[in-house]
Amino acid sequence: MPRRPAKVTQADIARAIRAAKEAGASAVTIDQEGVIQIALTASAAPILPPNNLDQEWTPSEALQRFLKRTESG
Repeated sequence: MPRRPAKVTQADIARAIRAAKEAGASAVTIDQEGVIQIALTASAAPILPPNNLDQEWTPSEALQRFLKRTESG
């Protein structure tokens, strides 16, 4: 009987934990269905939509580090 494919891989978990640490999360949980939940700390600022639609969005430092690390080339 063949094995069924994993709902969440070890690589998925490692990426989620790494990104959560960079974002200042307090906890990462994974349920039996493979749903990854990241609990942010109270000090983490929520991302609010801009009131001015002409305003340019700038990624956070943590996102910039993540993107730089995951870029191919």
